[in-house]
Amino acid sequence: MIEGVHDVEDCTRAAAALLQTAVDRGVTLAIAESLTGGQVSSSLVEVPGASRVLVGAVVAYATRIKAQVLGVDAAHLERTGPVDREVALQMAHGVRRLLGADLGLATTGVAGPGAVDGHPAGTVHVAVVGPWGEGHRELHLTGDRSQVRRATVIDVCELAIGFCAKKGVGHGPDRSSPMINQLQITD
Repeated sequence: MIEGVHDVEDCTRAAAALLQTAVDRGVTLAIAESLTGGQVSSSLVEVPGASRVLVGAVVAYATRIKAQVLGVDAAHLERTGPVDREVALQMAHGVRRLLGADLGLATTGVAGPGAVDGHPAGTVHVAVVGPWGEGHRELHLTGDRSQVRRATVIDVCELAIGFCAKKGVGHGPDRSSPMINQLQITD
């Protein structure tokens, strides 16, 4: 593997770490994906027991689906296009609301190979929202389309882990819940 290039196992490790954090914090997850096309949720379900905290996911690849399904402001999308901080945050809020999860995560951007709406390949926005706040990162990634998508998966998982840690989210897992109690994620 080339230095800095992530493989599928790296995505699964990041997903496992996020799932363990969700279990430890007693929170559920919903994912809204654009450029990753389901790769975040796929990485999460590679980990046995993911269903204990993963509520579901929406792949909103087409711009109109971001508005119609996730509730992203259509006028904002018209002004900025989908590669935008506010779009990522609205996607995360929308999927959280739609699926009834504690945390909503979102990815949007340009995987490449070319630019879209003036944004070069590798321009990515990831977001996480919860009832206590929101987090966002703008990324400028290098590599081919697959590398950009894998790096995005890892980054949104890391953003969500950091968001939980900084905010002191939740009160820990509900040990009376058999679903939470059974999930033990190990490396």
